[in-house]
Amino acid sequence: MAGAPTRTSRKRVPAGERRDALIDAAVVEFAHGGLHGTPVERIARRVGVAQPYVFSLFAGKRELFLAAVQRGFARTEELFTRAAADYDPADWEPDGDVLSAMGAAYVESLRTHRHYLMLQHQSYAACDDDLIREHVRRAYAHLVRHVQELSGASAERLDEFFRAGMWLNVAAAMGVEDLSAGCEWMRAAAAGDAAPAGQADTAPAGQADTAPAGQADTAPAGQADTAPAGQADTAPAGQADTAPAGEAARGDAAGQ
Repeated sequence: MAGAPTRTSRKRVPAGERRDALIDAAVVEFAHGGLHGTPVERIARRVGVAQPYVFSLFAGKRELFLAAVQRGFARTEELFTRAAADYDPADWEPDGDVLSAMGAAYVESLRTHRHYLMLQHQSYAACDDDLIREHVRRAYAHLVRHVQELSGASAERLDEFFRAGMWLNVAAAMGVEDLSAGCEWMRAAAAGDAAPAGQADTAPAGQADTAPAGQADTAPAGQADTAPAGQADTAPAGQADTAPAGEAARGDAAGQ
């Protein structure tokens, strides 16, 4: 007699591991779609869980986005820490220093981990949100302080380092190695943007887009399309479109 079929129990994944996996998935998805263009359902599918489960671990999409952004900044700090620890003056030209080693490691990271590059751009793009702007500012300031502590560099040298980093971010996002005015790809793009001689976007002679004489599209004198003085389209003082302090992200509607 054949034995009864055995039931295989499904291994339960701890919530901490699921949370970590969701943040990894969020890095990839938010890097492509940004805060507002990425459905939470897409992140959940990447991990193999239902969307409601995501909201059992995160208060809302904004909290998940912030966790992904924080992971990106933390990863950059770890990258710089390793580069500083491995720095050997003998491996560099006389004018090289520990910041040179950090910069080289960052350039390689931009090439091999594009998701984190694009997520960084998405974090800056989302800074119209007050809470996200505050978080990104703190993370950026912490990164600058971390580099200063590792390198002992002067404020001027630090400014130079981070300006170069932003230059690299833009160049890497566009897939170019040079942003100098007049560089090869920029000259080619400018040449392609110029219309051939004689093909300017104008109407044939005599067919200009104007109204017949005396029928110009203007309001009668004194009836210009403006609001009365003092009635500009702004909110009264103190009623800006921001959330009160302490009202952080709550659960987003399903499908966001």
